[in-house]
Amino acid sequence: MSKSRCPVALMSSVVAATTEANATGPKAVELVLVKEQNGVQLTNSTLLNPPQSPAQAQDRETWSKKADFLLSVIGFAVDLANVWRFPYLCYKNGGGAFLVPYLFFMVIAGMPLFYMELALGQFNREGAAGVWKICPILKGVGYTVILISLYIGFFYNVIIAWALHYLFSSFTTELPWTHCNHTWNSPRCSDAHAPSSSPDLNDTFRTTPAAEYFERGVLHLHESQGIDDLGPPRWQLTSCLVLVIVLLYFSLWKGVKTSGKVVWITATMPYVVLFALLLRGVTLPGAVDGIRAYLSVDFRRLCEASVWIDAAIQICFSLGVGLGVLIAFSSYNKFTNNCYRDAIITTSVNSLTSFSSGFVVFSFLGYMAQKHSVPIGDVAKDGPGLIFIIYPEALATLPLSSVWAVVFFVMLLTLGIDSAMGGMESVITGLIDEFQLLHKHRELFTLLIVLATFLLSLFCVTNGGIYVFTLLDHFAAGTSILFGVLMEVIGVAWFYGVWQFSDDIKQMTGQRPSLYWRLCWKFISPCFLLFVVVVSIATFRPPHYGAYIFPEWANALGWAIAASSMSVVPIYAAYKFCSLPGSSREKLAYAITPEREAERVDRGEVRQFTLRHWLVV
Repeated sequence: MSKSRCPVALMSSVVAATTEANATGPKAVELVLVKEQNGVQLTNSTLLNPPQSPAQAQDRETWSKKADFLLSVIGFAVDLANVWRFPYLCYKNGGGAFLVPYLFFMVIAGMPLFYMELALGQFNREGAAGVWKICPILKGVGYTVILISLYIGFFYNVIIAWALHYLFSSFTTELPWTHCNHTWNSPRCSDAHAPSSSPDLNDTFRTTPAAEYFERGVLHLHESQGIDDLGPPRWQLTSCLVLVIVLLYFSLWKGVKTSGKVVWITATMPYVVLFALLLRGVTLPGAVDGIRAYLSVDFRRLCEASVWIDAAIQICFSLGVGLGVLIAFSSYNKFTNNCYRDAIITTSVNSLTSFSSGFVVFSFLGYMAQKHSVPIGDVAKDGPGLIFIIYPEALATLPLSSVWAVVFFVMLLTLGIDSAMGGMESVITGLIDEFQLLHKHRELFTLLIVLATFLLSLFCVTNGGIYVFTLLDHFAAGTSILFGVLMEVIGVAWFYGVWQFSDDIKQMTGQRPSLYWRLCWKFISPCFLLFVVVVSIATFRPPHYGAYIFPEWANALGWAIAASSMSVVPIYAAYKFCSLPGSSREKLAYAITPEREAERVDRGEVRQFTLRHWLVV
């Protein structure tokens, strides 16, 4: 096709091409509009009866049912943090007023990024690394998110092992964290603020049976002096960890055909249990005071930057974007699946679950506050302390306490398992799609991944394992995730192009995304992520566990872990650029051109970027 080379000329030509989908299959007509203006070639195409995507030609399995996919995504996104973090942030940041920044960031960033990842995986039908055939030089972003997911597995599975340990301990007539008459208890232990067995200790230094059971009975933290004194793995926690790994393996070894069945239990059970706990919680004395504290509105707090920062970070982590899981799950969808509707449904369910779980949590916290005659702020905690100390202590005071404890820890177990399955699936799918030899050996490769995760998780089940856990939680899944999502949205919206990405979505769903979504992808979401990344670095505080301060070498190790994932992006970009043939201009052209359009570079049609190209939405 001849083209005018005049920089101010505009030439349009329409070419109709008919191709056979297969020897006897239907035909598809493609109308291609090619424009050149100011040296920029823009291509728009409309497909009537569109064929499969290039990646779809491969023999790739799909979800047995649409519900399998939705439950898998919901089960991954709704995890333990929905129970322990969101309600605490609401209480800490002005109660109901916190919903203002939370919902604002959900609309301008959470939903658009969630939608983007679902569409990206579904169109390209590959894992987190393979999808970057849309911009080869940024394939390191895919390896970054795979590595982060692997790191998270090292410590996230340990939380599930703790929940399993508590579950086994609940099958008894008297819960082991009810009294201070056990071998692991110290003289500081006091039953429900009763007089201490040691009269020299005042209330400041007393501890509860539930706190001592977690730190001394389960973790054996008192037998460690710090992160440089870990000790051997505890056999009880190691046994629980083995059971978690076995469960994960047999949920993942056959791909989505097996994991899609498991989530029917793991993704629905938490809602049944939360509803049962809510019915029980609201009947407790003091529950109304707890719920009132949860919902109390203090709009003056919105003037504080920390409230908006907490909301922004919570959005990023609660939806699970930037881990490659959404890309992996959606890559097993049918090509014509409505990923837009899926994004709206799943993000809405995630937010509603977070909000409703606050009623369950604070009904029990209000009960505990009244029981001990202390302000709710004294019992409201963030992190593992809420679900492994405060909540078990509340359950121990109820009639049929063992039954309620079993119900509660079954919920924690199911909340954790499907999220852990999602993280492992991101690693497995991402690497299997990238290295075709692994396709024939998925069962063996899955076994190797879960075994590697188990071996490194052993550091977290030692006497000082909580210190390793805290270090990994602080560094492996913090700034690095935000950086990965930022690079992802820049690659899709700015290098691949929002216009081309919208065309891909139109091929799948029959409708282009509205201007709102395109503006979010192009401008709003990148600015939001850049803001969160800068703030997370500027407000960085060294990790600590209680009064324990980590040594400098531990902080250096933590930053090395974070940098090891983020550095993959520039390292792979440099490798890709140097390995391509041709001049520097041709190398760059190959590196940023989608692989399916590489023949254009061979013909000398080097992709040029002007201000008009950068700003088009």
